[in-house]
Amino acid sequence: MPLLLRTLMLCLLLGIGPDGAAAPSPLLAQAASRQWMHGAENCSIDRNPAFEVFQADADTYILRQNKCLHFEAPFIYVLFGAHTVFVQDTGGKVDGPATALLDTLRGLIEQRARNSASASPAMLVAHSHSHRDHTGGDAQFRNRPDVTLVEPQREAIIRQFKLSNWPQGSATLDLGGRMLQLLPTPGHQDESLTVFDERTGWLLTGDTVYPGLVLVQHWPSYVSSVQGLAAFARQHRVSFLMGTHIEMSRGGKLYPVGTTYQPEEAGLGLQVADLFELDRRLQQTRNNAAEIVLDRLVVQPIGPVRKALGAVLKALGV
Repeated sequence: MPLLLRTLMLCLLLGIGPDGAAAPSPLLAQAASRQWMHGAENCSIDRNPAFEVFQADADTYILRQNKCLHFEAPFIYVLFGAHTVFVQDTGGKVDGPATALLDTLRGLIEQRARNSASASPAMLVAHSHSHRDHTGGDAQFRNRPDVTLVEPQREAIIRQFKLSNWPQGSATLDLGGRMLQLLPTPGHQDESLTVFDERTGWLLTGDTVYPGLVLVQHWPSYVSSVQGLAAFARQHRVSFLMGTHIEMSRGGKLYPVGTTYQPEEAGLGLQVADLFELDRRLQQTRNNAAEIVLDRLVVQPIGPVRKALGAVLKALGV
């Protein structure tokens, strides 16, 4: 039997792809490639909900914020275990119902409890990083008895998940029959955190890797973080890299910043091969910051003027 055929048969039996990635279920693959709610040509007459909800499997949901409400249209991941539901990010702050995201999540919890007769899990809310389009809904979750909100500061993340060797090492989080691994990945921002979900094989990469324009604050840290993710992906069954934005068309063109209508969007999920290629290109820079253009994403260093402006805006809470 030819070697290639033997390899493909073995991968099928083991449930992995020939490149070592996990072979996803059809719904998980659909989550990575589907057409999402992507704004409107005229947002004044848009009647889409505040959050689009997609159920990838019985215990896994992805929410996308309405692009007409917040042009960044960030994605939010909701992972259920037996005793804890993990929520990554709270979206951008918008005018409207003050508890829109919390109400949506509680609806999912109640629906799941009715369908499975299981107890309502505690809610653990964390962040991919601290930019306002990922933390804007935090106020909904503060000081609630059934919610633990991990504030989006490095010290709070280290304390909550016992990541004392930051940015080295990792932490394991048990949701109840569902294990997550938490990986510090600074570069885009100091407190950036990537989450690996063993059940789906997803690497939840936040704004570290996604189909769009990735802006990097600290280049050497970013190079090290991507190198670490590539090494992790070689040792684990990663199915897709699932980031928190789509800013690119299926044809590989970046949408203008601030657009509220993105027809022909690229899929949300990136392949492990995209991560390996990004790592290879970053290693070639030898820590000398320079734009990197790939088919599915563009990486740019942030210059000193933009860094200073960002620091001022952050201090002002903008």
